Amino acid sequence: MALDKIVIVGTGQGGFQAAASLRQEGYEGEITMIGDEAGLPYQRPPLSKAYMKEANIERIQLRPENFYTQNRINLVDATRVEQIDRAERAVVTSAGDRIAYDHLILATGARNAVTPIKGIHEERVFGLRSMMDADHLRSTLEDAKHVIIIGGGFIGLEFAAVAREMGREVVVLEAASRLMERAVSPEMSSHFERIHCDRGTMLKFGQPVVEVSDEGAYRPCRARLANGDSFDGDFILLAAGVRPNQELAAATGLSTANGIIVNQLLLTSDANISALGDCAAFPDPRTGELIRLESVQAASDHARTIARRLTGKPAAYTALPWFWSDQFDAKLQIAGLPSGADKSFVRKGNGDEYCVYRFAENKLVCVETVNSAREHMTARKLLATGSEPVFWDDLKQVGFELAALMKRQKEMAST
Repeated sequence: MALDKIVIVGTGQGGFQAAASLRQEGYEGEITMIGDEAGLPYQRPPLSKAYMKEANIERIQLRPENFYTQNRINLVDATRVEQIDRAERAVVTSAGDRIAYDHLILATGARNAVTPIKGIHEERVFGLRSMMDADHLRSTLEDAKHVIIIGGGFIGLEFAAVAREMGREVVVLEAASRLMERAVSPEMSSHFERIHCDRGTMLKFGQPVVEVSDEGAYRPCRARLANGDSFDGDFILLAAGVRPNQELAAATGLSTANGIIVNQLLLTSDANISALGDCAAFPDPRTGELIRLESVQAASDHARTIARRLTGKPAAYTALPWFWSDQFDAKLQIAGLPSGADKSFVRKGNGDEYCVYRFAENKLVCVETVNSAREHMTARKLLATGSEPVFWDDLKQVGFELAALMKRQKEMAST
């Protein structure tokens, strides 16, 4: 079947990359992008970092307006897709329009998780997912002195760092026993705990927030923990993770399970529909288990995989996942996934460099680095799908220096 019309639902990084990659791969048909936010597609990662400081919209826009005109991409903003008619291959929008497709790409992303906390919908509780959220937070932060953050993951800690650099008092309330528990090793959690404590951030672990209210004794709002401790602040940032936007897909009968289920080609249970990014649950190239990644890079790589398939060049998604987070002057970069990791080795480099090598049954599966871009890039090459496995003993022989190991591998391959 000829693909004359491709519709992309979602105008985030993944949706944008799908449209751009289709044109790069030579697709000449119609491309329509539909997104519920007003304005041009933009990058989300800077919202909790650089954008919070300077609010420069142009610096986070993925492309200027003329890019879409020149590449014949029909951008429909401030519009929500309400329904998918799979039988007739069409989507129905909140504006009442019915838009036909030959192939549909779902890039619906994720939304902030709302935890079952009493009073969580109080007006002084904010989330951070969109540019509008960031603008509101930035404005509120200007007049605030005390900030409460619920959640010690990437977003919460990035915002905490910005707030501390602006001189605000900050407390981070994390129900788990350590920072970024789902994303990093215990060793890296401890490293960032020291960084934040040294900068004056108060960190509280192991107790969930059970209630928020506007009855603070000294500030407009209060957060109370399960053990009875309470903290007063000018506002609360809720940064307790995200949930995939899978409801649209589920309503039309597509398979879902913590995301829209896709195969290694990012194809859903409907041959005319693909899904990518934060909303997609796909098979891990290493283990085959269904996983979902909240990562700009994964969304972009998914988009490129789909574009190649739709232009007659199908290849399975096998890209190595990688992530990053900027907190104060510490740049955390992660290569690979720590699935099954049971052992770690820590190496402190020059200055503020810090590296954690994670192993599963003595095989290197993930490398976490701080302020060590070279080590991160080398790790991505060594861990790439199809590369020769790296084992504990291999690294031990070269003093856990990835560059030295790569050099030795090249020398052995040339002999």
